[in-house]
Amino acid sequence: MPTTDQLLAALSAVTDPNTGKDLVSTKAVRNVQVTGNDVAFDVELGYPAKSQVPQLRQALIAAAKNAGAGNVSVNITSKVIAHAVQRGVQLMPNVKNIIAVASGKGGVGKSTTAVNLALALAAEGAKVGLLDADIYGPSQPMMMGISRRPESEDGQTMEPLENHGVQVMSIGFLVNPDEAMIWRGPMATQALEQLLRQTNWQDLDYLIVDLPPGTGDIQLTLSQRVPMTGAVIVTTPQDIALLDARKAVAMFEKVGVPILGIVENMAVHVCSNCGHAEHIFGEGGGKRYAAEKGIDYLGALPLDIRIREQADSGRPTVVSDPEGEAAGIYMAVARQVAVKIASRAKDFSAKFPTITISKNT
Repeated sequence: MPTTDQLLAALSAVTDPNTGKDLVSTKAVRNVQVTGNDVAFDVELGYPAKSQVPQLRQALIAAAKNAGAGNVSVNITSKVIAHAVQRGVQLMPNVKNIIAVASGKGGVGKSTTAVNLALALAAEGAKVGLLDADIYGPSQPMMMGISRRPESEDGQTMEPLENHGVQVMSIGFLVNPDEAMIWRGPMATQALEQLLRQTNWQDLDYLIVDLPPGTGDIQLTLSQRVPMTGAVIVTTPQDIALLDARKAVAMFEKVGVPILGIVENMAVHVCSNCGHAEHIFGEGGGKRYAAEKGIDYLGALPLDIRIREQADSGRPTVVSDPEGEAAGIYMAVARQVAVKIASRAKDFSAKFPTITISKNT
């Protein structure tokens, strides 16, 4: 019959596979109850990790039994909370954390990475939204397999469209596919802010914002006005792409948005006929840059025709081939992003009342 201290000592040998820290010292283990040989406790993670729960539960039960426990009841849950954003920017209602997915250069697979990141977080159990912030070239309607128009119940706000368990909003839902958005920067920025703030997002843990490429007016305005928890930078290993990725990193640093990590896309091509691996866009450029800047290197995606075909069909890799190698990489990237956010300072603004000063007349 184990004591509570003996049980906690045994459970402290189980480490969180995503943080490398034990679950007792990080206070993830809670509500420990020891009744004779029966043991019950809760584990609360600060990030979604549905795919890892069975393995983690087995490790915890084994540790408890090693301490002399008989029946072991483990309840593992995830609780995502709001974390700090840029100074002076207020959080949005019903959106806990906003993650920008950006690149300094177009054509590096940023939108494909954004949609698979959103789907991976949803697969891990989070409530996720996806905002297509590319006013001039919206691609998320096709990638998410949505062609409907959003509805408005009050004439003021729009309901997000949904597919594959992710809430989505895009200018592409509101215009004809062949229509060109011939707008100057201020008009595009205003339209984008309306899409963001006049959409009735439903209690999101994460909102993924697929930014347009570059570091121009739209990107800068959004980075200053939208409460961003952090940004993920997408690049290829190619030196030309890295030149522009550096500019995207510099922009976010100037406005106080933390860089959550770098994703290296199209890192290697493996011939489907002979299996020969070739680094078409160079090798390891993103990894070297991440090390140079002290930024987390989140992972490398292959140049694979299936990723492109799956995105074009409206069923991206994470939902088309969830057990495949590429989906596994996207899932690992998503977990790292969520863990990185969970380790950041919490947002306490919701705990303080809003103070208004009125002048007596």
